Amino acid sequence: MDAVLRQSKSMCPFLKKTSPAMLRSLSTSTRQASPGGGSMSNLQTIARRCPIMGKALAVQTAKSGKVGLGGVAALGAVRAFSGKAGTGKARLHTSHHREARAVEDTLFGRENVPYPQHVKPVRPVQHKAAKFDYEGFYNAELDKKHKDKSYRYFNNINRLAKEFPRAHMSNKNERVTVWCSNDYLGMGKSPQVLKTMHETLDEYGAGAGGTRNISGHNQHAVGLEATIAKLHAKDAALVFTSCYVANDATLATLGSKLPNCVILSDSLNHASMIQGIRHSGAKKLVFKHNDLADLEAKLASLPPDVPKIIAFESVYSMCGSIGPIEGICDLAEKYGALTFLDEVHAVGMYGPHGAGVAEHLDYNAHLAGRPRGTIMDRIDIITGTLGKAYGCVGGYIAGSEKMVDTIRSLAPGFIFTTSLPPATMAGAKTAIEYQMEYQGDRRLQQLHTRAVKDSLTARDIPVIPNPSHIIPVLVGNAEMAKKASDMLLDKHGIYVQSINYPTVPVGQERLRITPTPGHVREFREHLIESLDSVWNELGIKRTSEWAKEGGFIGVGEETAEVVEPLWTDSQLGVSEVVKEMKEAGPVGVMEALLEREAKETAGAVSAAA
Repeated sequence: MDAVLRQSKSMCPFLKKTSPAMLRSLSTSTRQASPGGGSMSNLQTIARRCPIMGKALAVQTAKSGKVGLGGVAALGAVRAFSGKAGTGKARLHTSHHREARAVEDTLFGRENVPYPQHVKPVRPVQHKAAKFDYEGFYNAELDKKHKDKSYRYFNNINRLAKEFPRAHMSNKNERVTVWCSNDYLGMGKSPQVLKTMHETLDEYGAGAGGTRNISGHNQHAVGLEATIAKLHAKDAALVFTSCYVANDATLATLGSKLPNCVILSDSLNHASMIQGIRHSGAKKLVFKHNDLADLEAKLASLPPDVPKIIAFESVYSMCGSIGPIEGICDLAEKYGALTFLDEVHAVGMYGPHGAGVAEHLDYNAHLAGRPRGTIMDRIDIITGTLGKAYGCVGGYIAGSEKMVDTIRSLAPGFIFTTSLPPATMAGAKTAIEYQMEYQGDRRLQQLHTRAVKDSLTARDIPVIPNPSHIIPVLVGNAEMAKKASDMLLDKHGIYVQSINYPTVPVGQERLRITPTPGHVREFREHLIESLDSVWNELGIKRTSEWAKEGGFIGVGEETAEVVEPLWTDSQLGVSEVVKEMKEAGPVGVMEALLEREAKETAGAVSAAA
């Protein structure tokens, strides 16, 4: 090796004039990343710049198939020489013998000289890392959805503001009638709402600029939250980007912060509440849908001093059932629990001011401006949406000032989310204020709902009975429900999306119909004729056929109680004279009512515009 060193020094001016101590220092100090992604010593950097050593390192790297090996070899070769400067002596470190030999062979053209038998060449071990098959996982999950016929297809439906409930598909000339929108009152096309949004957009721009904590807090948020608090007769309100986020964030925050909290959840609760409970980490007890006895049994099993939250809905959107709000309030007070009521599918639709079912249950008291002591007043936390009956987007909570401030201060779902745009909040505020003062839209919607339900019943088409504005038409098979939806769209120009698992249980697949004030007689008659045709063509079970099998979820069940609409005849303004017209049949009565309401609504819209 001494001969190698002498020969290297004679060939390389740098090695000749540099002491071993300096070489060691350069080899142990690093300044930049190597091409292989690791650190590189100063000595390696100098070597790579050398016209001789640089080529040698490149050859060695190519031979080894490992980026940076030449640099390591050079470093080992240089480190191999130790000893005091000026002594002329050097020894080879055993740990670097192989690397030094590799450099020696490369420098002096002996790449093909075999290693001595006692020295084995270093061969890089090639390991093929195991990798999870992500694409295979995606394919398997999607294949499951296709096989059980629950895979979801989206139709290109573009609602027309000036013509709603009409819309066009991808081709603007291809018009359809929308029968499944959650814009229940058609407020998405309201002249008052659109005017407010246009003005706000022009003055304040498109976006909010950030989260409420940083740059998204403004007069529009303050005004909207004050209006929501007034609507529900609560101390305060807080606006979120959606009610999914509002439910998730609020339940997750309360459930995680209240010590040893237990959340009691209705079995048909929306996914947003289920997710919020899961995120909270709190103990969850699920009670049977609308079953007060089961709820009480679970409440009674808990220690009195444990914090409890009862989470439930007013209108369950897929079946149209109404939660027993007053009974749940009684149990909450008896067992010391908070009530968390989701009014998403009810705000704008029920009550004299559109505050929801909780307001509707004390209709006359709220109409007279006496909210204190009512059922709505007993609810601790109310959540709602701006994206359904109010025609905009967003969600909110309403309750006590301290509760709202706690969620505002602690909930990540609020703190770290960009605020709704000013135009959206201004439009939502206008929509709420309009519906607080005018009942015509929701009354007309209820009358249209009654007319459609009556007509479907007359055609033996199975409607799952309920007291709300939801019309669930039972199909009972995922594949058949999809075919019915497709046929209505392709053949009849009617858009009604099929509902399947996991939104509803397997075997309870359905079409979900939601009339609006704009679904006049022409549209209703076309819907009924089209459904009747599709039921015949596909051979879908009718109500009488379900009855022969003993009935199912309220359809065709002889023992099922008659379900009365939540909106009473009196609340809808049905006069005694109109009641006497029932001898002419339900459609005759309904058309008389509809004609009257339509005229009043048109007059109100014209006056407001």
